[in-house]
Amino acid sequence: MNLILFDDPLLRVELFPFTMTRPTGNLRVGIMTIDQKWSARLGVPCSFLTEAYLQHKFPLRADSDNLLINGALCPDDELMRAINQLGPEETLIAGDTILASRTTSTAWPVLPCARTISYDNPFVLIGKPWKIFEENAAQIAVDIPVITRGRKSHTINDPHTAVYGADNLFVEEGVTVRAAIINAERGPVYLGRNSTIHEGAIVRGAFALCEYSEVNVGAKIRGDTTIGPYCKVGGEVAAAVLYGYSNKSHDGYLGCSVVGEWCNIGADSNTSNLKNNYETVRLWSHATRDFQDTGLQFCGLMMGDHSKCAINTMFNTGTVVDVFANIFGEGFVRNYIPSFSWGGTHQLTTYKIEKAIETMKRVMGRRNVQPQAEDIELLTRVYELTAPQRTWESPATHLT
Repeated sequence: MNLILFDDPLLRVELFPFTMTRPTGNLRVGIMTIDQKWSARLGVPCSFLTEAYLQHKFPLRADSDNLLINGALCPDDELMRAINQLGPEETLIAGDTILASRTTSTAWPVLPCARTISYDNPFVLIGKPWKIFEENAAQIAVDIPVITRGRKSHTINDPHTAVYGADNLFVEEGVTVRAAIINAERGPVYLGRNSTIHEGAIVRGAFALCEYSEVNVGAKIRGDTTIGPYCKVGGEVAAAVLYGYSNKSHDGYLGCSVVGEWCNIGADSNTSNLKNNYETVRLWSHATRDFQDTGLQFCGLMMGDHSKCAINTMFNTGTVVDVFANIFGEGFVRNYIPSFSWGGTHQLTTYKIEKAIETMKRVMGRRNVQPQAEDIELLTRVYELTAPQRTWESPATHLT
């Protein structure tokens, strides 16, 4: 059976800015990305059915017997049983939501087959950006037994490191920990291959540190947090998810937030995740082109891929920063920053695509990664698609 994760077009827009640069099924929540979760459980590789401009970097592999699964759907044991029972040309649905379909078709958007089967059990669907951090602790707990099945944890031999709840800790090969405190009593802790926790760091579960990432000296990780691969994190972090190759290396607070790939948070920058009047947080929605009530009392920063902020940047409660923004300036930045913006607290101008690509090459080159043609093509397409959101834009405002 050929595994394909498909994008629901409506959900995909709801999940901007993160799905501007990746299919829904490539979102990270817990330890793994959603496609990695399904591949690990089904034992087969995964491809994607998505927007045309994403398809080059995230290709589709079609066959005569395709298992199409909603890319926003996280697997669990009950879902696996229901999906494994699907026959040819059958669709599993919950209300109006297509969960999975076994079919010869690879048309997009995906439509239900002639025979539909209702699914009445609870399930986890990442349908809003804040669901990434809201579901993260639970998904860490779900992912650990899948990743570690049949394997034993390595040990931490440093005599100056204190570990609480050692049975709830899994350490991969090559991990280095020095003079740290790790508390896994309230949630599991997973330390990925060749990751590092430096001196004086305090870590509480649930927590996942992915491969080759680092927790810097004196950091305070307060739980429900995932640090993606090749990241560097310091300061205070709580209920946050950082995707790969992003840095928050210095002091400052990041809470109830999601940060995309290749981002950088400047020293002493802070996010507010609670309003002074304790009301629920409103967050910019690309689907409605307006701010929508999240229903959450705690919600911080949603930052898309390749965006960066200067030192001492202050993010208000419920701020959305789209793709490849460069933010600086005193005071609180506005609650919504469009893609390819340059500025923040006062005036925004346009980060011209040629300059953005130059920056991308320098940033990725520092990690010995070279952007491929499809990376540049994708970024250029996002620049074009997001032009209407840069309402100030004219040729005179482009940076040269």
